[in-house]
Amino acid sequence: MIAQELGMHAERVQTIRYAGMLHDVGKLGVPTKVLQKSGRLTEEEFAAIQLHPMRGYEIVREIGFLDEALAGIMHHHERMDGRGYPMGLADKEIPEFARIISVADAFDCMTSTRSYRKARSVEETIAELRRCAGTQFDPVMVDALISAVGRDGWETPDIVEPPDDDIAEIAQQDHDDPSVPLRLTEEAER
Repeated sequence: MIAQELGMHAERVQTIRYAGMLHDVGKLGVPTKVLQKSGRLTEEEFAAIQLHPMRGYEIVREIGFLDEALAGIMHHHERMDGRGYPMGLADKEIPEFARIISVADAFDCMTSTRSYRKARSVEETIAELRRCAGTQFDPVMVDALISAVGRDGWETPDIVEPPDDDIAEIAQQDHDDPSVPLRLTEEAER
C-alpha cells in the first residue's frame, strides 16, 4: 500500500511485497526462548535479536530477483534518528525499501492480536506512527500509509486465540512495536 501510494512502478511494488514477506526470516536464527521471553532481555539476548536482519539478508541474498528488497530486509530496523540496528544508519542513508518495511511492519504489529495483547485500533496505531515520525520512522512513509489506509481502509487479520496453557511464558514485549520498547536486564544496561 505504501509503495503504491508513493507511485512506485509495478515491478518495484512486487519487489517490496517480497521484501515484506521475507523481512523477518532472520528470526529463524534467534532462539525461540529469546523471542518468547516475557522478562527483560540480557545483553546477549538483545544482541541475538539485533542480528536477525543480517541473518535474514544472508538467508535470501542469493535470490536474484529480490534485488533492492535485500536492502529492505537488512535495514528494516534502522531509525531516522540513527539509533536503530544493525548499522545505525540515519535519515536518507536508510534504503527506501527499509523505510517502507519499517512503517508497514510496525503498523502490522500494532494492528494484530498477539498472544499477550489485543490488537490496537487503526486510529491508535496511526497516532503512534505519527508520534514516532521523524525519530523512528520516515514521515513520508508514515503519511503514505495513512493516506492509503484512509482511502482503502484496513481489514485486521483473523484473530488467532492463544493456547490456554501458561500464558506467563509468552513474550510480553515486541521489537516491532514502537510503543513498547525492549527492556534489558540491569546487567545488560551496564
